[in-house]
Amino acid sequence: MIVADTGLLADLAPLLARQRVVAIVLAVVAVVAVFELVRRRKLREEYSWFWVATALLVALLAWSQDLLLTLSRWIGSSNSASTLFFGALLLLFALVLQFSVRLSRLTHRHRTLGQRLALLEAEVLRLREKLPAEPAAPAQPAEKARDHVA
Repeated sequence: MIVADTGLLADLAPLLARQRVVAIVLAVVAVVAVFELVRRRKLREEYSWFWVATALLVALLAWSQDLLLTLSRWIGSSNSASTLFFGALLLLFALVLQFSVRLSRLTHRHRTLGQRLALLEAEVLRLREKLPAEPAAPAQPAEKARDHVA
């Protein structure tokens, strides 16, 4: 059943003042948390830009009601809060996809490094078998070892 456009999207209400304040405060808290995590070296700079950009985008959409309402109309959302949630879902999807690509790359590197290590260990064993056994170095008396260290 297809419903004709009855102007429901034209009746979109902007975010309530409380919702705007919460969105902006959460965005600021996210930026501060990201900077603190980078400062403590718990989060690498290469990932921090994504979180800062996301927080700034949320703050921009919460601050600019016209932009949020236009975006809501463009995607066909029934209210502006759903638009923010939809945007968050898209950003999380992009983040999961990025981490899946990185995990695949790291898995391949891990396997390659394991194979190289096995080849190197085999080479070391082969070279050790070729070398004649070296006689053990004579032990130095304790007095000479003490004098040598001093």
